[in-house]
Amino acid sequence: MAAQTFDIIVIGAGPGGYVAAIRAAQLGMKVAIVEREHMGGICLNWGCIPTKAMLRSSEVFHLMHRAKEFGLKATGVDYDLDAVVKRSRDVAGQLSGGVSHLMKKNKITVFMGEATIPAKGKVSVKGEKGTDELASKNIILATGARARELPGLEADGDLVWTYKHALQPKRMPKKLLVIGSGAIGIEFASFYNTLGADTTVVEVMDRVLPVEDAEISAFAKKQFVKQGMKIMEKSMVKQLDRAKGKVTAHIETGGKVEKMDFDTVISAVGIVGNVEGLGLEALGVKVDRTHVVTDEYCRTGVDGLYAIGDIAGAPWLAHKASHEGVMVADLIAGKHAHPVKPESIAGCTYCHPQVASVGYTEAKAKELGYDIKVGRFPFIGNGKAIALGEQEGMIKTIFDAKTGELLGAHMVGAEVTELIQGYVVGRQLETTEEDLMSAVFPHPTLSEMMHESVLDAYDRVIHM
Repeated sequence: MAAQTFDIIVIGAGPGGYVAAIRAAQLGMKVAIVEREHMGGICLNWGCIPTKAMLRSSEVFHLMHRAKEFGLKATGVDYDLDAVVKRSRDVAGQLSGGVSHLMKKNKITVFMGEATIPAKGKVSVKGEKGTDELASKNIILATGARARELPGLEADGDLVWTYKHALQPKRMPKKLLVIGSGAIGIEFASFYNTLGADTTVVEVMDRVLPVEDAEISAFAKKQFVKQGMKIMEKSMVKQLDRAKGKVTAHIETGGKVEKMDFDTVISAVGIVGNVEGLGLEALGVKVDRTHVVTDEYCRTGVDGLYAIGDIAGAPWLAHKASHEGVMVADLIAGKHAHPVKPESIAGCTYCHPQVASVGYTEAKAKELGYDIKVGRFPFIGNGKAIALGEQEGMIKTIFDAKTGELLGAHMVGAEVTELIQGYVVGRQLETTEEDLMSAVFPHPTLSEMMHESVLDAYDRVIHM
């Protein structure tokens, strides 16, 4: 059987792959996309989207308990965990269906099955109804990543969960251990803690949310502790003893091992790239610690083979994958392509309070040799934050003292995941402190704190 020929074949239909396919189709190319599980990938089905839906439920639940503060009455406040999960699955389902519709609309040929690359320019797809042979000069790997499993701490779906189990819980944890305090770990800790689980978070680094600015991490930790979470930093889970309905965790801190009992453990210790079974070694693709090595244009070094998104390494963010997908499609079409600068990509964590950042942390800016100016503004000084009943938070901005370049912005508090985009656009337009100071921010909004934080860096803050 002759192979079906395409201008581009994309392997993986997550936020990197399906966006690359749409952009390639817009540019007039004949496109095939291969997906082994769900359209929309982890992000839509098991990651970004369903977790936000669940966190929204816990946020509303939290607000219901605060009804009295707002002059409202709510009695007998409770939750139905199955209904919370069902809503999150429905949201994911709606969006996954939306991706399938976009494939049809853009005349992209979808192959459901497992892909391998038997030779350069060839893709073999093993589906339920047999094998399809495809050919193209351009292949984009967008196979994503999965949860890392540490020896002895493997998930079993009963006592020890990965993110997938945590998104479809069979029961509500009473005493929960979360291993890892990156975005995934802290979001699940936040969700279950808000619904009443006695939650302990163990982090091997010296602080929670270790990629964030140290000051923001410290502020967030204080809020988590206030909400009843137990946070153990510079700590490691050495082993888990599993018994009926109980896990005993051996947690080492500073050389001492403490044994603690839990009924549920969520492991969130990072991810590993889906590089197996594709035939990459035979093609001569360089793989380093489960991630495909690429240049800034996502080229693998094998002619016509590109890798985007999580499989191509950090930062492991859906929006980075999507941007790379568009960039590679543009590159193949001979258009001007913009490489992704990791320090221009915002990171967002949807715990309570939210955390968002872009650019360099204060420590990183100093380490890079910049002479810096730092501004800060607290939520308590903002009228809209007080009106919302969200007074806990802060915005921090970092500037190059010599040029006025915005080097980094870091936030913790209500809705900061929406606010961060202002600074992202500012950095993209190569803004200086002067541009930001002379911009008129609407009142009353949370965004005014972004203005005040800039003013504070230059000793011109008004409301503090």
